[in-house]
Amino acid sequence: MVGMTMMRTWVEPVVAGSQLASAFYDTALLLVVKNYYNQTNSTAPSHLMQDAQQKAVSNFYIIYNLVLGLSPLVSAYGLSKLGDKVHRKIPICLPLLGYLGSKSLLLLLILLDWPIEVMYGAAAFNGLTGGFTTFWAGIMALGSLGSSESRRSLRLIIIELVYGLAGFLGSMASGYLFVGFSDRYREGTVLVSCSIACYAFCLLYSIFVLIVPKSAPSCTAKAKGVEEVGGQVPACTGAAESAQPSESSSKAPVTPSKLIIILLFVAAILYDLAVVGAMNVLPLFLLREPLSWNAVQIGYGNAAGYAIFITSFLGVFVFSKYLRDITMIIIGVVSFTVGVIIMAFVRWTFLFYIARAVMLFALIPLPTIRSMLSKHVEGSSYGKVFVLLQLSLVITGVVTSTVFNKIYQSTLNWYSGFCFILSFLAGLPRRFKELSFQVI
Repeated sequence: MVGMTMMRTWVEPVVAGSQLASAFYDTALLLVVKNYYNQTNSTAPSHLMQDAQQKAVSNFYIIYNLVLGLSPLVSAYGLSKLGDKVHRKIPICLPLLGYLGSKSLLLLLILLDWPIEVMYGAAAFNGLTGGFTTFWAGIMALGSLGSSESRRSLRLIIIELVYGLAGFLGSMASGYLFVGFSDRYREGTVLVSCSIACYAFCLLYSIFVLIVPKSAPSCTAKAKGVEEVGGQVPACTGAAESAQPSESSSKAPVTPSKLIIILLFVAAILYDLAVVGAMNVLPLFLLREPLSWNAVQIGYGNAAGYAIFITSFLGVFVFSKYLRDITMIIIGVVSFTVGVIIMAFVRWTFLFYIARAVMLFALIPLPTIRSMLSKHVEGSSYGKVFVLLQLSLVITGVVTSTVFNKIYQSTLNWYSGFCFILSFLAGLPRRFKELSFQVI
């Protein structure tokens, strides 16, 4: 009975189901938008039609990403605060409801031939109900509750790994589901229906099955409790020491280095700029010559991106035993920049997968930067610092997405891989030299 109750505190089923649904939806939306603009320009010559289609799809994603990125800023903080004060499941259930509604609009668009602009409203509804920002914060909160301080990092890394594996499997299957039933249903109907079904499962599971775990007592709390009865807590030596600070520490408390914090913020923003810039134009790049990928190939390509979650997890698991945080960050940055410059010269499918393979550690920098930030600020400031960092990344992502999509349109006929070169320049590891000198 106790084991069953413990299993009901696991958030992994919600993470896996929602990410599987997201992988289905991402592939479906891209191909539905492509088909929509392909039909719109069907009377034009083939080479002009392809360029017009690329620009139309790019313009769609500029507006869509703006709405999707900015709308959660209205509600994310309020919903997270409501989750802290009222119920922990609110920041999970409400975004899932938003996901369910917004993805249902894509299905109606396919079945009823609605205009593609309906998806702007879907993005707004998704964002105003919290979106991924609120949902992931709620998942992290539940993942942290009930886990001891010593095992909390491992717990959260496992959740990230489940997220990546589900995305990988969903992307692998998405292309086949998109075209596999086209003889009976309209293209995309089955794939979007599967996405909606996954979100419905996650919502029902979160409401009726998921239990909010009880918060595990910290080492400090244990130490205080044992002190009251005259016991000892050898496993919490660090906590006991912090509860009884030395004379020197009481006289001169350590203050966080503002310079290091600023440098960490700059490093995170620069790296996010490079990654978002490249990854936002990558789907458009794959649809155009010389690759001209179909639905199945798009699914495989997305799966290759999710595989990086696995390799980056393994990288952190191994490197953290032997290397400093700043060294791991530089390894991740080098992995991404070398991979993205290869992507700029991709002309054949095999070269795309080589570029993706080189990016195997590309997800290491941002989680490691967050870890370093936690070591340079007081525990009472974690929330404030991480919210400021996340807001910085959201704003950077929205602006970068818009700028890079416009640059891609302008360089489409000249050199379609130009945005990848810009991303390479933005992410060069020389930006982290000053940070490495400051961090000890």
